[in-house]
Amino acid sequence: MTDVIATDSISVDDFHQTAQAILDEVGKVIVGQDTVVRQVLMCIISGGHALLEGVPGLGKTMLIRTLSDVLDLKFSRIQFTPDLMPADIVGTNIMEESEDGHRYFRFEAGPVFANLVLADEINRATPKTQSALLEAMQEKTVTSANERYNLDLPFFVLATQNPLEMEGTYPLPEAQLDRFLFKIDVLFPSTEELVEIMSRTTGASVAHADTAADGARILAMGDLARQVPIASHVSRYIAELVIATHPEHAASDSLVGQFVRYGASPRGSQAMVLGAKVNALLERRYNVAFEDVQAVAFAALRHRILLNFEGMAEGIAPDEIIDDLLRRVPLPTKE
Repeated sequence: MTDVIATDSISVDDFHQTAQAILDEVGKVIVGQDTVVRQVLMCIISGGHALLEGVPGLGKTMLIRTLSDVLDLKFSRIQFTPDLMPADIVGTNIMEESEDGHRYFRFEAGPVFANLVLADEINRATPKTQSALLEAMQEKTVTSANERYNLDLPFFVLATQNPLEMEGTYPLPEAQLDRFLFKIDVLFPSTEELVEIMSRTTGASVAHADTAADGARILAMGDLARQVPIASHVSRYIAELVIATHPEHAASDSLVGQFVRYGASPRGSQAMVLGAKVNALLERRYNVAFEDVQAVAFAALRHRILLNFEGMAEGIAPDEIIDDLLRRVPLPTKE
């Protein structure tokens, strides 16, 4: 069942050209949302998963479906509902009977066996069903009836959730949120973008995106990104940012000290390193700078900062806390 795609080495120029081609093709269908599209692409290249949060109708599902076309990947959509069961996601064993009357079990793979999995409205399913994705997201494997199955590579989960309608939903537990490389906020379009959306979607012609890359190229881009060097003082800056999200290490007058119950895990630092490396390559640089870290800090940390009661009562947004951190944490000097 495993189909690991062989990768070839590529140059920084090849990386940038492919990434730009992907962004251009997605832009044929998706109006605006440049930051969202770029950050989703960064997740895919990094080999991570993305959680997209926004009100209905902003094109979250359309973006993910368009990416599957542009990247020529096997696409699967799972509509999360309260009655969805884990077996509906990972698959189940089915008893069959051979011609000679012998009975045996055959594993019927679920929709998680794809390259690009859309977990639509993931917070509408019960925690038991949500947890069915944990192993797949972390280890790229599925275990059923004591048998372990490897998922095809590349493998990405792009999940969506609606921040407004919370009745009948099940907020993702911290352990599962932590497995998303980025949490990406999908904002409402501007007037100009809304006019363009109406023009594209209510006319006779339908916008279509062409293939710009395949699974092998995405894996090669991810391999190149991991080779990007990061200086020790930049790594230290990332570590200090993550440590500063914990109230026991923060000043009492800071937003963290006042409103945070628990800060980011080490996965937050890993997310910032990988995201910063991809961001550097997108900017045609083969080294990580402080601005690369700052460019991905919000997406990498906003779902990993847990507010205390005061923070929730005051309506403090995690982005406010991260913005305060970026002002407070000094840039280290070269060692």
